[in-house]
Amino acid sequence: MKLNTLKPAEGSTHHSKRIGRGPGSGHGGTSTRGSKGAKSRSGYARKIGFEGGQMPLQRLVPKFGFKNINHVEYKAINLDIIQTVAEKGNLDKVTVADLRASGFVSSKQLVKILGNGKLDRKVDVEAHAFSKSAATAIEALGGTTIKL
Repeated sequence: MKLNTLKPAEGSTHHSKRIGRGPGSGHGGTSTRGSKGAKSRSGYARKIGFEGGQMPLQRLVPKFGFKNINHVEYKAINLDIIQTVAEKGNLDKVTVADLRASGFVSSKQLVKILGNGKLDRKVDVEAHAFSKSAATAIEALGGTTIKL
């Protein structure tokens, strides 16, 4: 074994070309970085949204309005839909799972029952929220409203 025959172990090196190791490497001078400017310096990291010094779009476009981070989005279901689901499945209790199975609500949506439409049978309704008119219409027929 001689020093001129030593080689690194198989798979231990990943780069065939060594950048920034002087003129003998074939990448001398600027080391493939071009000349001058921020990109040629060590430690350069492009900021997100940087547009070469031009005013970035996120600062150029005006901001307006207000987005409430505590806002809860409900899927509105009217009493006539409750009526059709109850009739279709011959149900005494309509749950969110029944509404999902019938295709009115997707899996992650919260449900709010609204008072539009007519209800003509006693039904126990299970949902995340109820309007006052829906609650009174359901309870007027002897049904119950169950908040989840």
